[in-house]
Amino acid sequence: MSVFSPDLVVPSSTAAATTSAPFAGQLTPVHLAIAENKRHWSADSVIYQVYPRSFRDSNGDGVGDLAGITLELGQLADLGVDAVWLSPFYSSPQRDAGYDVSDYCQVDPLFGTLTDFENLMETADSLGLRVIIDLVPNHCSDQHALFQAALSAAPGSQERDMFIFRDGQGSDGSLPPNNWQSHFGGPAWTRTTNLDGTLGQWYLHLFDSTQPDFNWDNSAVHTEFERILRFWLDRGVHGFRVDVAHALVKAPGLPNWGGTAWGGSSEGFPGHLAPMFGQPALHDIYRRWREVLADYGPDKILCAEANVDPLERMADWVRPDQMHQAFNFPYLTTGFSAPALRNVVQSSLNAFDAVGATSTWVLSNHDVVRHATRFGYDGAGPRDGDGVGSGDAQPNLPLGRQRAAAASLFMLALPGACYLYQGEELGLPDHTTLPHDARQDPTFARTGGERLGRDGCRIPLPWRADSHAAGFSDGATEPAAPWLPQPADWQSYARDTQAGDPASHLALYSNALKLRRELKLGTGSLQWAEEFCTEHSLAFLNGSTLVLLNTGTEPLQLPGGTILARSLPELGDSAQLESSEAIWLKL
Repeated sequence: MSVFSPDLVVPSSTAAATTSAPFAGQLTPVHLAIAENKRHWSADSVIYQVYPRSFRDSNGDGVGDLAGITLELGQLADLGVDAVWLSPFYSSPQRDAGYDVSDYCQVDPLFGTLTDFENLMETADSLGLRVIIDLVPNHCSDQHALFQAALSAAPGSQERDMFIFRDGQGSDGSLPPNNWQSHFGGPAWTRTTNLDGTLGQWYLHLFDSTQPDFNWDNSAVHTEFERILRFWLDRGVHGFRVDVAHALVKAPGLPNWGGTAWGGSSEGFPGHLAPMFGQPALHDIYRRWREVLADYGPDKILCAEANVDPLERMADWVRPDQMHQAFNFPYLTTGFSAPALRNVVQSSLNAFDAVGATSTWVLSNHDVVRHATRFGYDGAGPRDGDGVGSGDAQPNLPLGRQRAAAASLFMLALPGACYLYQGEELGLPDHTTLPHDARQDPTFARTGGERLGRDGCRIPLPWRADSHAAGFSDGATEPAAPWLPQPADWQSYARDTQAGDPASHLALYSNALKLRRELKLGTGSLQWAEEFCTEHSLAFLNGSTLVLLNTGTEPLQLPGGTILARSLPELGDSAQLESSEAIWLKL
């Protein structure tokens, strides 16, 4: 039984439906429904991540753009999502696909103009879609004017204090200031060259060497980002997904760290001690940002990309005066295992209920192998945080897509908010045979190919089966090739093909999102249906909807009830739940 928030109550109608349901098995309560008068739009939202360069290309240059997104927003509204989250489209040298920002208040010409952004916002508003944008406050591009000024300034100057510059170790300063490692491989420090050609100080970059970290101990950095927040809020955005939200503040003295570069727990090095992540001063930053958002009304939100453990630490970001949401990375990384899923769902609800917040659920994003590919492995699958290459064991794709459909249907019935990654509604897998000479993720280069990086999950989307680049590109007599090559079979996943198939992934998502809204599952309750909670199956009751998932190899007999949705719709009214299938029943 979780610790319930005082803001969470069971409406009488939900309680009646639960107690009068003709389900005789034991029920273990975990989470209570949200009272209607306490509901914020984000509490049960379904937010669709758009990765602009791979979504839709309107001018035929091979790269997706804002005008292309605007062209297809109607498709997302029809799908039934509540909001769209845009990955970075700011001015950038594109060394890390736009997460290296050179101007936070300009649109990169690769994606269009500020006018294109305003047109996108106007179209989204007409369709009832909110728009959330990515904010990258931990680091910028080395081409940003502030960093260029810092390089030209002397040590100890105000310009350098905007970033984290330090003298090196050793008699000649030739050793990095500490032993921190970059997320992308190699040292997290790069040494500068002075204007006279001599070697100078080192600067910190937790990611690529072209992405210097800001110094959040400097109040001028706070002022600059409040300006950036207001710039986009003035243009109508509904909130921000905050990139590496846990990394802005570093521990005093920048002590050495023997644990993982990304701050996850390892033997002898628990994640909560990582000196570059989760520092207490972060909470004051987000309290202030919450105040800034409040100036623009109650419907603006902050979502933290805070990859910290355990879940109770993650919940620290979503207390009532800070973030509205935090990505649930433990859920994303849980495999297709009934006991593991039960544990992470219950732990998530317990942790987030305890601080009066709702959990988020997510299966894929632009940084991880898509779940249709991950679930195609029974044993050792893709390396954590890396892609799959032609030299690796290949997934069982039919099995992976079947499990992905089941996992998605299960997730969409959970109380809380859901994030979808573009293309998952098509059942898209990763490109697992991408040629090495096509790879653009800096991880691949910085590790000498030891880590393949994230390009495989970022392949441009297929829209129309019989068009150039599967309909990704338009607007030119001879459109350029997509910025990343598509697999040979990409047309078979195209949206126009799936739109006419009632058994397609697209139909599954459309129907599930429609039912999720009608049944108010996102603000509903959760009770484990113990009869079906085994080593190979999992079930819960949300209101009067019974949700079952079979992760085993043998079929299960279904209880009585009306079938609302199943991940293998071709089975119709079959009274069996097949292997790697999920189902919703009305009791």
